[in-house]
Amino acid sequence: MKTNSLDFDAQALREKILDLAMRGKLVPQDPNDEPASVLLEKDNLKNSDEKPHDIPASWKWIILGSGVNFYNGRAYKKNELLNGDKFTPVLRVGNLFTNSSWYYSDLKLDPNKYIDNGDLIYAWSASFGPKIWNGGRVIFHYHIWKLKYDNTAIDKNFLYYFLLDKRNVVGETDLHGSTMKHITKTNMEHLPFPLPPLSEQSRIAAKIAQLFALLRKVETSTQQYAKLQTLLKSKVLDLAMRGKLVKQDPNDEPASVLLEKITAEKQELIKEKKIKKTKPLPPITDDEKPFAIPDSWEWVRCQSVTTTGNFKSITPDKIKIGENLIELADIESYSGKLINVEKITEKVGSNKYQYVRGDVLFAKLRPYLKKVVLAPNNGVCTTELLPIDGININNNFLYYVFTSDSFFNQIKKEMHGVNLPRVSPKKLSELIIPLPPLLEQNRIVANLNNVCAIIDKNI
Repeated sequence: MKTNSLDFDAQALREKILDLAMRGKLVPQDPNDEPASVLLEKDNLKNSDEKPHDIPASWKWIILGSGVNFYNGRAYKKNELLNGDKFTPVLRVGNLFTNSSWYYSDLKLDPNKYIDNGDLIYAWSASFGPKIWNGGRVIFHYHIWKLKYDNTAIDKNFLYYFLLDKRNVVGETDLHGSTMKHITKTNMEHLPFPLPPLSEQSRIAAKIAQLFALLRKVETSTQQYAKLQTLLKSKVLDLAMRGKLVKQDPNDEPASVLLEKITAEKQELIKEKKIKKTKPLPPITDDEKPFAIPDSWEWVRCQSVTTTGNFKSITPDKIKIGENLIELADIESYSGKLINVEKITEKVGSNKYQYVRGDVLFAKLRPYLKKVVLAPNNGVCTTELLPIDGININNNFLYYVFTSDSFFNQIKKEMHGVNLPRVSPKKLSELIIPLPPLLEQNRIVANLNNVCAIIDKNI
């Protein structure tokens, strides 16, 4: 296991542990344990005809509902849900997963409509899964079951881990509903349940808890490692943007001369109708400059040195089968890694932007995710990605500029939209970037590539 690798897949390991546990391969069997067959006789448990996999000889397959009762919560009417926290809290499915807002009730209900610390519950609608409740006495909503089980035959924690593995619970035909998927009580009650001896159930649950705790430690270390990598890259990138990563060479042609060449090149592109003529942007004031740069550099607006604003939109009828397609989801947040390049296999339903190899693809939607990548090929992309080409500058340098904190700090002030914040191409074109001499751009890129590779490999 690579504990210092960001490829560490904790969830896959959890699933493997649970799978081994339910097959009797996580802890050794003890011949002194009272076999599960005795539990069946004493507790009126029913054998299951369905046997999904092999289990040890001392275990038995039973029908889950013969040893566990599932109690539904209350189906509330809207006027029964109150906002006053002086009443009893009402636990909804959302509170178990993502929703921090609570409702309350002043109703006096049957004891089976309440749960308290230590109770095992299961959310069966929209979001699925078990939980051992530890949030005090609450009323539970209809989309949650409270589980009561025969504790002389079934260990609560073993049952919890069985239910935690969705592969044991949800089959291809077990989900119902078109808009809100749910598991039926009948299906849950008829699940085949592997029953070990009671003592072995306790040992299995303890071993799973121990291994899961180790995984959480590794996950925490991995997350801290990732944060450290991001921080180091950010600091190195900040030095690069300030002209402090590589030495300036007095023999380099200064950026002021490069800017004249860029302006001439841009006029030629306009003349050849390869890009559109744009309105002049205002001069850059001292107040706009976020930090000092070397004398051989220049502050420039994005539009003056790139093709920003000249995006080639292509209609669905012009997009060919087999073309490369890059969507937002194909770019990893923060890292600039292209996770996937799709191939168009059927007619697309919306306009796309055309890009060429080497373009910087910049995500205007949720730009704080820093989904920026250098195009590895020619193709088309979602219009949420803006294909930008530098004019007579190094696009690799441009990529690093677009992922820098100093650039993002400008974007933060220009984003609009609450649920789906974005930056407009017009605002993007007005942002300022530091422009070093071309040869220094090349040296900066080479240095950044090396440093980032070292950070990714080792700290």
